[in-house]
Amino acid sequence: MPTGRQGSIRLFRFSGIDVFLHWSWFLLAFYEINARKGNYSSIGWNIAEYLALFLIVTLHEFGHSLACRQVGGQSDRIVLWPLGGVAYVNPPQRPGATLWSIVAGPLVNVALLPIIIGAGYASRAMGWYTAVPDLRTLIRAIFYIDVGLFLFNILPIYPLDGGQILRSLLWFVMGRGRSLMVATILGFAGVAAFIGLAIWTETAWYGILAVFMLMNCWSGLKHARAILRFAKLPRRFGYACPSCQASPPIGDYWKCGNCAQAFDSFQSEAVCPHCATRYEGTRCLDCGAMHPISAWSTPAMSVPSALPVGQV
Repeated sequence: MPTGRQGSIRLFRFSGIDVFLHWSWFLLAFYEINARKGNYSSIGWNIAEYLALFLIVTLHEFGHSLACRQVGGQSDRIVLWPLGGVAYVNPPQRPGATLWSIVAGPLVNVALLPIIIGAGYASRAMGWYTAVPDLRTLIRAIFYIDVGLFLFNILPIYPLDGGQILRSLLWFVMGRGRSLMVATILGFAGVAAFIGLAIWTETAWYGILAVFMLMNCWSGLKHARAILRFAKLPRRFGYACPSCQASPPIGDYWKCGNCAQAFDSFQSEAVCPHCATRYEGTRCLDCGAMHPISAWSTPAMSVPSALPVGQV
């Protein structure tokens, strides 16, 4: 998967979110635009259709990013590439916050439908369809692109939006680690289905999608195992994170940024025992929030999080 710093061009910045375009996008754009020349009277309409596709993808990804920020998460980068787009989101590690961050993307596609349909009716009423027949073809194509992207994204196959929505819903009843495990296992079944579809239809793109999903499912499976291992660590019940109420693990799980040595921030009161560097805040390994040691509550009986979300 591309990142905003590897072979990508920064297009613009909106609401604190940088949008990048991967160089490989131009290769597919050239191929697709030339392969669909017969649909319009001139290639300019083909270019407009392809740009509309990625405008819809960009809006979809902004749906993810802005929803993530709305629930207190972090998101500052979107990358567009031949397989669509990737919004790098880090929502608060709660099932509801994660669910909203994911479902907001497909909801953008739903919100675009009345706009596209309205544009079609308005164009016909004003006689533009008669004057410019290619406009009818373009608006119809944009409608099917939006519907197609919506239906594809809600497939319950990890890491597609549908698979991540399923994972978020399972999180409410199974916890983060087990829900991710189930979602990735179902994702492997989806990978097998796409491989079969690629062979049956002799379409290379289905195979490329299968490889992309396989890589993400494998990464998700390893992450789920790490979460479940992390949940079994002994906890320091004299402290609790102000954000998620999870007690921190006992052990050298914090790394000093000065000397790169690991240490137990709670045992040393946020001071590196190796180089004496003092830290203003200590990161919660369950939810990722940063708080000063003094802000970590010390209840008489702290209940640990059942399934922490951090990875060490």
